[in-house]
Amino acid sequence: QVQLVESGGGLVQPGESLRLSCVASGFPFSSYAMSWYRQAPGKERELVARITSGGSTNYADSVKGRFTISRDNAKNTAYLQMNTLNPEDTAVYYCNARWVQNRYWGQGTQVTVSS
Repeated sequence: QVQLVESGGGLVQPGESLRLSCVASGFPFSSYAMSWYRQAPGKERELVARITSGGSTNYADSVKGRFTISRDNAKNTAYLQMNTLNPEDTAVYYCNARWVQNRYWGQGTQVTVSS
C-alpha cells in the first residue's frame, strides 16, 4: 500500500538546522511531484516547498533562501533541508505526493524551534 513516512523533526534552538526526510513506497515515486506542507497550531496547513518530477522547485516566500527541497529517486526519498530556523517555523511538517488526481499524505513530523 501507499506509504509516506516522515522523519527528522525535533526541538532546536533559533538559528539551528534540521533535515526532514520522507520515504515513499507503494507508488511510482519518480513520477510524482513531492511537497512539504506545515501546519502550526490554530493555523491552516500551508505549502512550504515543492519539487516536480523533473526537479523544478518552488518555495513559500517565508522560507526562500533558508529551506531547500530535494529528492533522490533511487531511494524513493524527498528531503527538506531547513537552515536558520526561527520560532515561526514551529509546526507539524507533512510530506505530500501528487500526480494528476492522486494525492498522498504522510503522518507528519513535529518541528519546534525554541530557546
